[in-house]
Amino acid sequence: MTTTTAAPPAPSGPKNATGRRKWTPSRSKLPYLLVLPALIFELLVHLIPMLGGLYMSLLRLTQFFLRDWLDAPFAGLDNFAFALNFDTAVGTALLKSFAVTAAFTAVTVGASWTLGVFAAVLLNKSFRGRAVLRALFLVPYALPIYTTAMVWKFMLDQGDGLVNTTLGGLGVTDGQTFWLLGDNAFLSIVLTQVWRLWPFAFLVLMAGLQSIPNDVYESATVDGAGMWQQFRAITLPMLRPVNQVLVLVLFLWTFNDFNVPYLLFDQSVPNSANLLSIHIYNNSFITWNFGLGSAMSTLLLLFLLLVTAGYLAFTSRRMKDA
Repeated sequence: MTTTTAAPPAPSGPKNATGRRKWTPSRSKLPYLLVLPALIFELLVHLIPMLGGLYMSLLRLTQFFLRDWLDAPFAGLDNFAFALNFDTAVGTALLKSFAVTAAFTAVTVGASWTLGVFAAVLLNKSFRGRAVLRALFLVPYALPIYTTAMVWKFMLDQGDGLVNTTLGGLGVTDGQTFWLLGDNAFLSIVLTQVWRLWPFAFLVLMAGLQSIPNDVYESATVDGAGMWQQFRAITLPMLRPVNQVLVLVLFLWTFNDFNVPYLLFDQSVPNSANLLSIHIYNNSFITWNFGLGSAMSTLLLLFLLLVTAGYLAFTSRRMKDA
């Protein structure tokens, strides 16, 4: 008795014009292949310039070596030691700029989050005209940064700016306040940044509120909980994952911001608004010490990485404990 072995089935799949089977990625590999072009582009745009900046921070790169910057003398960690030497004028200026940036970030993030959560809770319930208010609240975030900064610069003008005209008409001031000079510059940059960022906080928090079931609020109302009790016991705990990401994003955007102060004050930035980004720019492109400016940028990058890692570890542990 003879046995016959069945031939293996022909490979399935699309074939090209020559009859050969085309290669098609598997389901497990397809997502990575789709992400690969974006990953390569991200590396080209961000990683390569960052590595170039790290290398420049190790050089004595001044205006005398701009033509052949690769031939600049090697400085090692001297630029970092010089920037962190707080007994010198350079180190003291860097420390003051860091303090101004930290205060600016704390006030801006706190005010943006407060306005955002207030507006999100206010517009969470359905009422006539809610869609119009939502659209109006998102206008500052939709405008380009350049437009926002220039509009506020004209509004804060010492002459016939809208702020001085309004406050002078109400009798609050004499209408001739210098908002972009002296200590008032800090308040001006905070107002501009908050006006630009709080709609983003409102948008994110509004999306988070949509995920909270209404049954929870209805049960709390039946139990006699007021608005503040519902906000503290229901809204804030259930928005914790959203707030974790939102606060971190606002912090990174604000602490590292360059566009708003540069557009408001050009190159004559007052000491009260001398943020780290502007300070690094001045050390790089005004004094032409690119090695020192790159070292300051690297220190800023390391600081943001450490704060981000510590913040994520702290908030993740709190969420697990909760």
